[in-house]
Formats: sequence, structure tokens, C-alpha cells
Amino acid sequence: MQSPYNLNSVMSRLHARQLRLLIAVAEQGSLLAAADRVGLTQPGASKALKELESTLNAPLFMRTNRGLVPTEAGTCAVRFARLIQSDISHLQQELSAIASGAGGRIAVGTIMGAVPLLTRALTQLMDQQPDISVEIVEDTSESLLALIDQGRLDAAICRSSVSPKPHLYDTVVVKDESLAVIAHQAHPAAGLASITLEDLSASRWVVYRAHMPMRRTLEREFFEENLLFPTHLIETTSALATLSLLSHNPNLVALVSDDVADYVCQHGMVARLPLRLKSRSEPYELIARRNAHRHPALTLLIDSLLALRAVAEEAPAAP
Repeated sequence: MQSPYNLNSVMSRLHARQLRLLIAVAEQGSLLAAADRVGLTQPGASKALKELESTLNAPLFMRTNRGLVPTEAGTCAVRFARLIQSDISHLQQELSAIASGAGGRIAVGTIMGAVPLLTRALTQLMDQQPDISVEIVEDTSESLLALIDQGRLDAAICRSSVSPKPHLYDTVVVKDESLAVIAHQAHPAAGLASITLEDLSASRWVVYRAHMPMRRTLEREFFEENLLFPTHLIETTSALATLSLLSHNPNLVALVSDDVADYVCQHGMVARLPLRLKSRSEPYELIARRNAHRHPALTLLIDSLLALRAVAEEAPAAP
């Protein structure tokens, strides 16, 4: 049976304005508002949408009391329309950079624990490419992967394991993550030589929300020690919120990456508690959309990350 999605047929009938309209309808939920955004009359937008549905051989939206909502096929089409739009935007930026002699622009995401690693790598990148422009987005792995899917990030340091479709990504392991517990310098355990997890049972924990890798690691630690997991948690993915909370309350503790702990302790913001954790979190990966165009600066960033990994692996272990 011949597929209705013949590439040559689709490419010959597909127009950039249709893709812009498709994205606008999904975001506005209204054909009239979408038409206004892309500079079409409502009849013109209606005709363009019908032509697009004919080209793709599928209904893309359904009418509800909330307006126009994408069908399953529509959701798929919108995602690819955004990717196409993003790739064209990247093309425009790189051509402009070539014409001006500048370094172009990349957008990179990171989870909280990898912020120090990314900033070190970006410092090296900017030394090599002083004219590069960089956007940094800090969020959870789940949210960063969604931004990669939409073409809004070139890559992110996070974990592909949280995705139900990890095969959609190209990944490079850039660092094994080890974890530390930090607290206010006046926390009762801060001056001790060593402590156990049970010693922190009366403390209130600042943690990632459920099902995130670092949260699962902490839950596993409590389970293996036959301890009840703490209640009355404070959940946040913000490094600034975590540090601000710890600085105002000596009874709070938080689980962070070793890199984050090293940075904030060096600057006197908090103290590292003398708790040796048995578990290691999942390694960080530099993740990009599979087979997507790779900006030359992204290749340099990967090289910097791998060089930092090599240095860390050669360094002697801390006593």
C-alpha cells in the first residue's frame, strides 16, 4: 500500500505561511486570532488550513468549548512545524553571522546540578569564539527535553532517561554526578565529624519534585537505611530558591550535586554536611535532537565538556 505522505508531493504543496498559521492556531486556539498574527484574512486562513489538512491527509484541529484544539495528528504537525521554523531561524542566524564575521548564537539548557560544569565549558567556548551569543535555560530534564523537541534549544545538559522516547536524541555522557547535602552554617550537624541519614530525620528537606532522578536517589537512600522518607518537603528546581531558603533557616537541608556544593561552600553561602551517601545519581548527558543541524559552536562546547570530564577523571579522589 502506497503511503499518503509522499515526500515530493508534500514538499511541493507545503508553504511557509501554512506552517506559521499552524503554529499560531495551536497557540491562539482561534482561527481569527491566528489569521491576524500571520497577516491573513479569516477566509484566507481557513482556506490555507484546509489545504494543509489536504496535503497531510489528516484533520489537524477539532472545535471544542475552549476553541480549536490540535488532534493527535495536529500535535505531531505542530511539533515538526516548530522544528522547521527553528532550523530556518538557525540558518538565518548563521548566514547573518557569516556575513558579519560574528560567531552566531546557541541556546543551551541545563539542570541545576550541572550549572557549574556548563559555565566552565561556556567560559572556554567564549574564549575560542568571543563573538558568540549564548542563551542559557535552567530547568528540569523533562522541561528541557520538551524545549529541545520544539527546537527552542540546540542542546541541554540533563538526562534522557526521563523521556519515554530517549531514542529521539543524540547523547554524550559528560560527567558522572556525585551528590552532597548542604545546609546553613549554623545547622546542628555542620560542625560534626560525621553524621548518618538518621541524624537528619528532624531536618526539613528542600528537594526536587517526585520522579526526578535526584529525588529518586534520595528516596532510595532513606529506603536502604529503613527510614521513613521525610514529610512536609519544600520542592523546587531553583538553585537560587534553594540557597535563599537555606540561608534563612538553619534547620533546612538540601541535596545537590557535588559541583553545586563546591561552588556555594567556596563562597561561604552554606556548609557541606559530613554525610557520606551510598548512591550515585545518573550521569549528566549533553543531549540534542537526533540528526539535527549542529551549530559549529555546539561542537566546540561538546569538546570543552569532554575535556573537563577528562581532567576530572585524572584528578585524585578527595580524601
